Amino acid sequence: MSIDTTTAARVAKLARIRVDEAALPALAQEFNTILGFIEQLNEVDVAGVEPMTSVTPMRLKRRADVVTDGDRQAEILSNAPDAREGFFAVPKVVE
Repeated sequence: MSIDTTTAARVAKLARIRVDEAALPALAQEFNTILGFIEQLNEVDVAGVEPMTSVTPMRLKRRADVVTDGDRQAEILSNAPDAREGFFAVPKVVE
């Protein structure tokens, strides 16, 4: 796949990036370089390779799934700058 200056201008517009007309050929070349790297990655045989989330095997830490006493409304609302009727009060933002 090859990106021309028209396509590069369209991508820049969609990304809401202002690009001068003089810089469009360089941008198109950068896009083509990136696509070349992606094509190289597509040539690699990854059959039988498991996806990984980290380079070191590790198990995520988990907490026990237990029911806790959540009755802390007054304690939580004590830190609020403005609380009314058991809720956080925020200024109106829509007129």
